[in-house]
Amino acid sequence: MIKIRRIQPDEAAVAKQLIYRVAHQVFHDIRPLEESIAFYEARALLHDVDELQQTYFDNDGIFLVMTDHDRIIGTGAIRKIDHEICELKRVWLLFEYHGQGLGYRMMQDLLSFARAKGYVRMRLETDQMHQNRAFNFYKRLGFYEIPRYSDNDEDVAMEMIL
Repeated sequence: MIKIRRIQPDEAAVAKQLIYRVAHQVFHDIRPLEESIAFYEARALLHDVDELQQTYFDNDGIFLVMTDHDRIIGTGAIRKIDHEICELKRVWLLFEYHGQGLGYRMMQDLLSFARAKGYVRMRLETDQMHQNRAFNFYKRLGFYEIPRYSDNDEDVAMEMIL
């Protein structure tokens, strides 16, 4: 049975493994998965997941996991940019669960959370080349491209009015 719930602190490592595993496929990383994980861990790529409480929960945000019979199969998070704008982060789903409407379910929960918190707009950044499916998914949800709002020169910035 598929469920969406708030992540527990002791599940951060499992969530990170899932994100690395899916990203490894999405970005066609030629290194072995373990080597890729070590490379990105050394650069603290997912430091926000290591600091769930500070980054998300203490900052008017949330970090959700999707489970199938208690196995984490997806993630999704929101963090505060300012009192009107939140940022969508860490939306990842194992490939074998794609095409079942589960990403849409996760997004509905995240959008509901953002609206309940009083956010007016939601932003995100995504790699249009490697994450084209995600980019098109976000467009179907109502996100549109905006000028970059961070130092990330590789990704496309998008926004949605809530």
